[in-house]
Amino acid sequence: MSADPSFGLTGETPARSAGRPQYSAAAHRPRASSTSAVEVRRSARRSRTVSAYREGDRTIVLIPARMSEAEERRWVGVMLDKLAAQESKRVIGGGELAERAERLSGQYLDCRARPASVRWVTNQNTRWGSCTPAEGSIRLSHRLQGMPEYVVDYVLLHELAHLLVPGHGPRFWGLLEAYPRTERARGYLEGVVAAERLPHLPAARER
Repeated sequence: MSADPSFGLTGETPARSAGRPQYSAAAHRPRASSTSAVEVRRSARRSRTVSAYREGDRTIVLIPARMSEAEERRWVGVMLDKLAAQESKRVIGGGELAERAERLSGQYLDCRARPASVRWVTNQNTRWGSCTPAEGSIRLSHRLQGMPEYVVDYVLLHELAHLLVPGHGPRFWGLLEAYPRTERARGYLEGVVAAERLPHLPAARER
């Protein structure tokens, strides 16, 4: 280990339960979400791609017919978040990142994490975030820009926790337990990583 180690959250998030809302497996049946009805349509012609779009007050999610119920639940959550992020298109500025870090540290870490700098960087394509405790610096990947704010907050809180605890042991995860959207954010990031491995995403919508 170097004398000045850096810690970070990689794109390869460890497997954990994502805490998704439950949906039945029947195709073409509307499903309720927090904002509108969700309808999942399975297609035998669709082998790898997943896509979603709004249709009136419904959200249509298109998935391969062979997808399991567990995969369906995960992808419905991921695509709902992707649509919300695309529709908001709000990018958090650098100054606001520092304010968010201060707020999150106060709310979840008793103000113990005090970063000297928090900024966006464009040279982190395999990490969502990283920090150097000796310098008190936190860096977030530009790939997070445009993602739901609760996801950005999770990554930021993750790096704040690293200012206090190196590594990913029980003490580290204990610091994140108080954040109510930890599992949802981890599930979202896992879905993004999985989607990037698919050859064609998003696909043209099928009817």
